[in-house]
Amino acid sequence: MAPVTLRHIINEFKLEEVVKVGNPDEIYISVADVTRPGLQLAGYFDHFGPDRIQLIGNMETAFLEKLTPEDRLQKVDALFAKGIPCLIMTRHHVVFSEVESSALKYQIPVLRTNEITSTFMSSLVKFLNVELAPRSSMHGVLIEVYGEGILILGESGVGKSETALEVVKRGHRLIADDLVEVRRVSDTTLLGRAPEIIRHLIEIRGIGILDVKELYGVSSVKMQENINFVINLELWDEKKTYERLGLQEEFNEILGIKVPSITIPVRPGRNLAIIVEVAAINFRQKQMGYNAAQALTDRVFGTTKKS
Repeated sequence: MAPVTLRHIINEFKLEEVVKVGNPDEIYISVADVTRPGLQLAGYFDHFGPDRIQLIGNMETAFLEKLTPEDRLQKVDALFAKGIPCLIMTRHHVVFSEVESSALKYQIPVLRTNEITSTFMSSLVKFLNVELAPRSSMHGVLIEVYGEGILILGESGVGKSETALEVVKRGHRLIADDLVEVRRVSDTTLLGRAPEIIRHLIEIRGIGILDVKELYGVSSVKMQENINFVINLELWDEKKTYERLGLQEEFNEILGIKVPSITIPVRPGRNLAIIVEVAAINFRQKQMGYNAAQALTDRVFGTTKKS
């Protein structure tokens, strides 16, 4: 898990730098939690996390306004003395002179945004959760088909990129080809995206590198997508017995999360793009409570019992 620089946060949320101290490129945020220091301004620091971004909104500003300048300086000094990474003022509140002087004293950057406090806090926490999530890189292709994020895995040369290109031609979207950056953003959610250097690009053997965005338009690509389903492509093995009914559940474990998966054998004559589309629809049906294979089994056994 790599920390996020304060500069990245400033650029992402277009924050105004009210007190410029230190180098934002060298100030690192390593936790996704954000604190509104109401209790701390009142003097209570038990269980306080000094490594968290501090956010001041209407309530904290109203509290500071009622204090004398001396008390206000004392309260702010006590907060800044903990070595917090930065202080962000929301709703474009005026920064008290005591806050500025204390920030300069302890070399703590003070930033400001026009956003509502709750809205900004929610967006910031979500952003930090994604950026600080455990991550891994996988050799595969990530596409979005009918709203489902599908990760296609398989040995080199099995046809992952060709399948993805055909799927994109049928109106779906490419997220990543060849290398997929996977992040675990929650206990149940995996998020995939392409490394910036190869974003929107796809490699087709015999042709070379193609820019999918330029070929098929902006609607054919997407920056990132949840990984809902995994399709494992493998060359057809005559000695292997493949699942024919779909009753057995398969999973791929990625960063400790089990993702539903299927294995599709590849051989000449199979239209993999159509199979991928159908697999996406079938997966969604199962998520909605309908399993065609189970329905057939129930029908067969129900008929047998009646006989």
